[in-house]
Amino acid sequence: MPTVAALIVEGLRQAAVSRLFGVPGGGLGHEILEAARLGGLPVVSCHQEWAACIMAGVTGELTGHPGAALSTLGPGVTGSVSGLGHAFLDRSPMIYLSARHPDSALAFVTDHAALLAPVVKGSATATADSVGDQVAWAAALALAEPRGPVHLDLPADLAGRPAPRMVAATASSPLTPPDAAALDRAAEMIIGARRPIVVAGLQCRPPDATWLRAFCEALPAPVLTTCKAKGAIPDPHPLAMGVFTGGALEAPVVRRADLIIAFGLDPAELMPRRWPYSAPVLALTRCASSDARIRAPGGGAYFAPALEVVGDLGSILEEMAPRLVSRYRADWDVVEIDRLRRERRGALEIALPGLAVHRVVQLAREFTPAGTIAAVDAGAHGFPVTAYWDAVEPGELLISNGLATPGFALPAAIAAQLVHPERRVVCFTGHGELMMVAAELETAARLRLPLLIIVLGDGAPSPVALARTVGLYAFEAQDEDAFRSALFSALAAPGPTLIDARVDPAGSRRTLEIVGGAPEG
Repeated sequence: MPTVAALIVEGLRQAAVSRLFGVPGGGLGHEILEAARLGGLPVVSCHQEWAACIMAGVTGELTGHPGAALSTLGPGVTGSVSGLGHAFLDRSPMIYLSARHPDSALAFVTDHAALLAPVVKGSATATADSVGDQVAWAAALALAEPRGPVHLDLPADLAGRPAPRMVAATASSPLTPPDAAALDRAAEMIIGARRPIVVAGLQCRPPDATWLRAFCEALPAPVLTTCKAKGAIPDPHPLAMGVFTGGALEAPVVRRADLIIAFGLDPAELMPRRWPYSAPVLALTRCASSDARIRAPGGGAYFAPALEVVGDLGSILEEMAPRLVSRYRADWDVVEIDRLRRERRGALEIALPGLAVHRVVQLAREFTPAGTIAAVDAGAHGFPVTAYWDAVEPGELLISNGLATPGFALPAAIAAQLVHPERRVVCFTGHGELMMVAAELETAARLRLPLLIIVLGDGAPSPVALARTVGLYAFEAQDEDAFRSALFSALAAPGPTLIDARVDPAGSRRTLEIVGGAPEG
C-alpha cells in the first residue's frame, strides 16, 4: 500500500503539476521530497516560503495547471501568507501544502485554516484514508473560476502512513454556455454604441486573445488592457491604446467612449477607488461579479455593469458574432485614435539628465528576441516598464495586481524561466524589492537559469557585489551607453546576470505624478 506522501505526489502529477516549490525543513517535507524524487516530480528548493508560493502561483498562471508549494513545520505557514495573498489577488491556480503539529489542541499550535481563510479559496485537513480525493479536490477548486490557491493541511506525522489509492477526477467543471437572451441584449448594446472601447483583463487567456483581436477589428474599437492582460492584443497593433490603470493616464480615451466592454476584467485588477466613468459597462466575464470575493472600499462593487454575460470568453464572442454581422460599424476617428495612442505612449518619456527608466526598458526590449518574458516589480518603475515593454501574447509580462507584492519579480522570473527554458526572461526590479528576496539570487545561480535581472537603482547601494558573491555575472551602468554595453555582455553570458542600472530618481517622482492622479468623473 502506498504512503500518504506517495499519494500526494501521485495526485499532483495527475493534476499536471509540473514541479513542487518549497523550503527544505522539518515536518513532512522530507517524506514528500523523497516521494517526489521517486515519483518523477521535480522539486525546486527555495529560501523563503512566500517566494516559493509566488513561484508556484506564476507557474499556475503560465501553464494553466495548478502550481504547488510546500511549507515547513513551525513558521512556514505564517511565512507563506504574502505569497498566497499574491496568488489569490492574481487568480493564480495553486495547491499549498502545509505541515502542522499532530496535536492541534496544543495552545501554541496555529489554526492554519483560520489564518489563511482570507487568502485561499478553501482549506481541508488531510487524512490517510482520503488524501487522494483531497488532492483532487484541491486541484479542481484551484482551477474553478475565479482561479486561486487552495490549502491542504497535513499533520506532520501523516506522510509516512499507508493510505488506500483512490481514483478521483482533478479537472474543474466546464463553464456553462452563455445565456442566449443575455447575448441578444449585449449585441443590442454594442449596436447602439458609436464609440465603444474594450478593456481586457486577466481572464483573457491565450485562446481568447485571437477572438478578442478579431472582435475589436470588426467593430472597430480601441483596446486597453490591464497589466495582467498585456499582450491580449499585440502592443504594436493600431487599436492597442496601452495599459488600463484606473488612473489619469488613460482617461482622455475612456471619457470619449459611450460603451465600455469589459472583456474578462476582474475586480481584483482595479484601483481601490470609485469608478470614474459614466458610460455603461458591458461585462463579458468567466464568473459573475458576485463570486469574485473582491469588494471596493465600503463593501460595494467597483462598478455596476449594465449587463453581465457569463461564460467562456471565446465562446461568448463566437456566439455574438452572427448577431453583429452587417449590423454595426463604429465611428471612431482613426486619426484621433492614433493621436491619443501616441500621446499616451509619450507621456512617460520623461527627459532626464541621467539614465531614464523608459530608455532602459526600450533597449532591453529591442535587444531581446521575440517572445521574451518580462517580470516586473512593484513601485513607480513598474509603470514605465509596463508601458514600454511591448508584448504580443498574454503571459509575456508578469506583474502583481495593483503592484501589490513587492519582491515579486525575481521569484516570478525564476518560475517563468523554468516553465519556458527555451525563452529569454528579464526581471525588472528595484533595489528595495530585490533585497526582500535577495536569497533567491542563489536559487537562480544554483539552477543555472539564464535570467537577466535589471535593477533600476536610484541611489541605493549597488547589489553588484552581492550578485557576484552568489555566482551571478554582474555589471553596473550609469548612462545609456554603459547600459547598452552591459546589456550586450549580459545577454552573451552563459548563466544568470544582473545589471545595476543607475536611473535618475527624478523620473520615479514624475511618473507617479503622471499616473497616480484620479481621472475626473
